[in-house]
Amino acid sequence: MAKTKWVLDSMHSEVQFKLKHYVISTVTGYFKTFEGALETENEDFSGAIVELSLDVNSIDTTQPQRDEHLKSAEFFDAASFPKISFKSTSFTKDGDDYKLVGELTIKDVSKPVTFAIEHGGVAGDFYGNTKAAFEVTGKINRKDFGLTWDGVTEPGSIVVGEDIKLIASIQFAKQA
Repeated sequence: MAKTKWVLDSMHSEVQFKLKHYVISTVTGYFKTFEGALETENEDFSGAIVELSLDVNSIDTTQPQRDEHLKSAEFFDAASFPKISFKSTSFTKDGDDYKLVGELTIKDVSKPVTFAIEHGGVAGDFYGNTKAAFEVTGKINRKDFGLTWDGVTEPGSIVVGEDIKLIASIQFAKQA
């Protein structure tokens, strides 16, 4: 079977992250600019190759001051490392869903990560395009990727949690 290429439809996709703030509340942020592609030889997407790239300068937590801190050298260092990238090493069926394994690169650190994938299905749109949708979830430890800034308050509360939940709703458009 020939390879089928799919391109990420950013208008119908979102990439977000969640982390604990002072251990008691959750902060949610988004990457507003990203791109990606999927290539498969199978109708069921097993064995697909997935690549994603996030623009660090597009980070948005709805608080401009916090966003600037996240872009600074204390966190993502967007000036030196403007992209976060992911390239899959395997995409396998896991019951009705999938398991996606690959290399995640943040700053100059690349590590293997695993994401759970829920396949939303394939459908045609009003313009004759074929779309495939996926819900992606996973968790990483920010310190594994060199995001080591820590703030501790006077009474000893940790300002930023180490675990980051990643959630993405991704839609791909099949290429002719």
